This record gives sequence, C-alpha cells and structure tokens, in this order.
Amino acid sequence: MSSKNVSSEVVSVDEQAFEKHDEAEVDENGFEVVDETPEFRATVDMEVQAKVDSNHPDARVEAGPDHLFGKTLEQEERIKAREAELERISAQAELGTQEGREKRTRDIAAKQSAKRRTEFQRRRASVDPMADPDRPDPRAELKQEQLAAVNKQSMRLAEKLDGWSRAAISRRLAEAVVMGRDMTSAVVGVFEELQTAPGQVIPIGKVEDVNRKEVSIEGAVTQLWDADSSAIQQVGLIEDESGRTKVTVWEKSNQPWIEEGERVRIHGAARNWYQERVSVALTGWSTVHFPERGRWWE
Repeated sequence: MSSKNVSSEVVSVDEQAFEKHDEAEVDENGFEVVDETPEFRATVDMEVQAKVDSNHPDARVEAGPDHLFGKTLEQEERIKAREAELERISAQAELGTQEGREKRTRDIAAKQSAKRRTEFQRRRASVDPMADPDRPDPRAELKQEQLAAVNKQSMRLAEKLDGWSRAAISRRLAEAVVMGRDMTSAVVGVFEELQTAPGQVIPIGKVEDVNRKEVSIEGAVTQLWDADSSAIQQVGLIEDESGRTKVTVWEKSNQPWIEEGERVRIHGAARNWYQERVSVALTGWSTVHFPERGRWWE
C-alpha cells in the first residue's frame, strides 16, 4: 500500500526567498540578481477553498453580511425562503391565539367612522343648523297637529319617492316646518329636493335644473338618427311625461345598442349644454338598464 504525506506547513514569502538565496544568480559585474517576483505557494486554507470551489462553482468563497459561506445563490434563496416561511407561521400562530381580535378591530373601525361623521356634521352645522348631530329630533319640537300633518304628508310622499323611507321624509318635513315654512311649501320643497337627490332617477324635465355633472333618468327613446361623427355610436331623443332631451352614446363608451321606441333607465349620464339646451351623454362610467327586455309574458 502506498501513502502520500501532505505537508500542512505554511511557508511564508520571506522563507521562500531565503531558501533561494544560495541559488541566486550574479550578473556580469558580479552583482547578485534579485528576483522581485517570488514564487507563491497555496496555504492550507486556500487548498480547502479550492476543493469547495471545484465542487460548487457558484459557491460563495467568503462569508458576508448578505450571503452564506460555501453556499450557492440557489441554496441561499431556499434557506432564506424557509426561514421567512417559519417566521410567518409563527406570527400566524401567535395572532390566532388572540380571541375576538377581528371583532374588536371592527368595533374600533366603526367607532372611528362614527366619530369622523359626527365631527363633519358639527362643522356643517355652522352653515346648516339642522345638520348639528347634537340637535334633538325636529319632530319633537312640533305641536301635535303639526306632527300629525307631517306624518300624513310623509306617507303620501313615500309612495312617489323611490328609495326614501317614511321616517327620513317625515324628518325632512319637520325640519322645514321648524325653520318656519308652511306645510304646503315644505311638502313641495322636500319632494323636489329628494326627487333630484344624487343617485335618484330624476324626471327628464328636471335635468336642466339640477346642479351636478351626472344624472340618472328613465324614459322611452322616441327617435334615433344617423350620427355625423364616427366617434358617436348612437344619437337620438329620450323622453318621459315631464319632458325630453337629446341623448348621445359615444363609440368608446362600450354601451349596448338601443332600439327606437325602447324604454331605458340610465345611471350616471353626463350632463352637457349646447346652444343653451341641455342634453345627456353615455360614457364608459354610465350604466344602462332595459326594464322591458325579457318580459316574455307580454
């Protein structure tokens, strides 16, 4: 059996130069020739690292703050991903033991929302005293006969106003009466206010009276004609018992086609003015419904 003895002794550069001193050459003048590039030999650590590098070409040759010694980039990513997963699992396990945490979070959010709403209403009360959240219910300030009239009129208005409860209508009527308006003018004012409120389907005849950029209307498309621009998909007239107006459907709005004589309900139509006449346009933000489509029983 043969054996090879590997020396682990570290030989310094100075020692290597000293060993070669006896073998030094001299020039033609008898002066010693000094070799300024001595031969270097690998240390034991270098030999070990060389073996690591030969087995793992992409391995780190030294440790660092952002990488591991002797590990490839793929191995580092797997190790770090596993450590992150274990931290996430531990965090979930810790949070899972907090019973009722979700309910407490919802309660805190609801209280904060109510607080912000109350603060806003108090600021609004500087211009509208009826908006003061600390103000008592205006119906409590009415006389008995006034309260009876308010309740009677609110029942009547609730049949004409979709989306408004009788309680909300009666409170608005009571506010108007407390502010000094007689019952007739209070009923007319509250009806017009709630009828044209944002999000409500308003009469077409009221489109020019509202003070906002978008409206919701419902009516029959009584006439359609060819558009004079390729940017327009359809153009025509829509009307109800209160009036009529021009309606334009833009090509890029991606809206469904409307047939002449069809009844449509449009939410979020853009209100426009041209030559002192109001019109509406369907954009990509508008929504179109066809109440009579699919009524197979008729």
